[in-house]
Amino acid sequence: MMLQPTAWNRGGVSGILKAMKTQLIALAVLACLSTAASSDTAENAVRAPAYSEDGRLLLPENYREWIYLTSGFDMSYSAVAVPGHHMFDNVFVEPGAYKSFVATGKWPDKTVLVLEVRGAKDKGSINKHGNYQDSEVMGREVHVKDTSRFPENGWAFFGFDSGTSAKMTPRTADCYSCHADHAAVDNTFVQFYPTLLPIATEKGTLSAAYKAESAKN
Repeated sequence: MMLQPTAWNRGGVSGILKAMKTQLIALAVLACLSTAASSDTAENAVRAPAYSEDGRLLLPENYREWIYLTSGFDMSYSAVAVPGHHMFDNVFVEPGAYKSFVATGKWPDKTVLVLEVRGAKDKGSINKHGNYQDSEVMGREVHVKDTSRFPENGWAFFGFDSGTSAKMTPRTADCYSCHADHAAVDNTFVQFYPTLLPIATEKGTLSAAYKAESAKN
């Protein structure tokens, strides 16, 4: 004869199963939250610059998929203009560094910015006035913040006329002193990045030199 479970036993088993189900749901939720947090951390992480064994910087292959900051037309920090020569420059920054700047108004270590130079054209297709960018890249300049590699001030420039790697621009070059003396935030010309200047202003990270220059203008 088969024994029938008592009502107490049925209730006990049901309670245990219900408790187990609740625990499994809780564990699943925790796992999802942990995965989401890990994914968010990985997404926001700054991708470090890559170097060759002899210390040359490797040009980031996908920099045009990074965050676009601005474009300039015929910009020059010299009082002497170059007649008959027109060009655009486009600036991109590594996404993790961008997100960190948006949050803090400062550039994190390992920040990489790429300035891409293209010629300006005025004749082509249906264009009648103004200029547009040529498809050919004239050159690239990469600005890197890497405090362990560049202890002087944490930053270094690399010029890419051609090829996929470049030596560091010597510190005697004018670009270093120019950025040190006039940069709005941490050796970078944030004053020319229209979406970042308001953030730096709000966060209070503008340099004293830039604020003094702005007061004169």
